[in-house]
Amino acid sequence: MGLVPALRSSAPLVSDRVFATLLEAVLAGRYEPGEKLPGQRKLAADLGVTMSSLREALKRLEQMGLVEVRHGDAMRVRDWRTFGGLDVLAHLLFRTGSLDPAVLGDVLEARSHMLRDLAGLAAERRDDAQSRRLAELAEAFAQAPDATAAAGVDFAFMSELAQAAGNLVFILILNAVRGVYFEHLEQLPVTARPEGLAPAYARLAEAVAARDAGAARAVAHALAEDQRARVTGALGPERRP
Repeated sequence: MGLVPALRSSAPLVSDRVFATLLEAVLAGRYEPGEKLPGQRKLAADLGVTMSSLREALKRLEQMGLVEVRHGDAMRVRDWRTFGGLDVLAHLLFRTGSLDPAVLGDVLEARSHMLRDLAGLAAERRDDAQSRRLAELAEAFAQAPDATAAAGVDFAFMSELAQAAGNLVFILILNAVRGVYFEHLEQLPVTARPEGLAPAYARLAEAVAARDAGAARAVAHALAEDQRARVTGALGPERRP
């Protein structure tokens, strides 16, 4: 199947653009799962790039689980819905150059449920130092001068919550989304008008300190849903999930 117009550039990061081009081709279904990619020489010629740039891009796709190399066979495309991870999600979210409303809706829904369970575990498992740290971060959020400063505190608060929950998977998920979160704060205004959100952080810290898992889950879910509404409200009606 055809791919895209040739990429002809002497830019030092041409392999990044080759990677982005091939990734979009896979995500858009230009290559079907199980389909062979063209031979590397042909693919490099079609894209107008060197073999080394192409190989670097293909290696990244292989590491993401989106292409498979079989001994004695060409590279084959894998189903990204089956084999993709969080690194694929970041590309899906911004693949059009702006937020994809449908993917954003899924992300915000998953976030609400994740934070609810995270808070419940934190209330059950936290130690005293973690409880104090959450209270300090809740106070710092209340004093944040603007949404950008509040976003930094928000992420620190949620990271501390994950540490208190003691679940490695939650910790790694937060690590994986850190870059996307801070890179796109204007498009993901989860801490817009922080003064209205501050009481929820304080209540959540208090529930965790009291080891009240039920209250912690309820407060965390309500907070996440409030933030979800702020993000979707910032989108135009035609772009809301």
